[in-house]
Amino acid sequence: MKSNIEDLTSFIKTFCEERDWDQFHSPKDLAIGVSTEANELLELFRFKSEAEVQEKMNTPEFKEKVSDELADIFFFVLRFAQMNKIDITEAFKAKMQKNAQKYSVEKAKGSNKKYNE
Repeated sequence: MKSNIEDLTSFIKTFCEERDWDQFHSPKDLAIGVSTEANELLELFRFKSEAEVQEKMNTPEFKEKVSDELADIFFFVLRFAQMNKIDITEAFKAKMQKNAQKYSVEKAKGSNKKYNE
């Protein structure tokens, strides 16, 4: 199933409206949801070495857990944008333009330092 952001946002809007969830999706609550789900993703990697992570990422069960957490994060991001009338595609493009200026290829290639270091 190939979808674009607009299709997914529309799907989420309908999904939530059918369940009468708008009342629970304030900006604060959705931001908490993003953080909570991101931490659930992080928890999957807690106390694991790089070798263990690589080994686990090659198993269908672990990859499904990671996929589920990424989907949960994505849900909250899209829902936040939808509820607050933010065009997430445009926001992403604008932010990447800012990042391109902060992290020019000349300065950032092969480096993981922050732009102000």
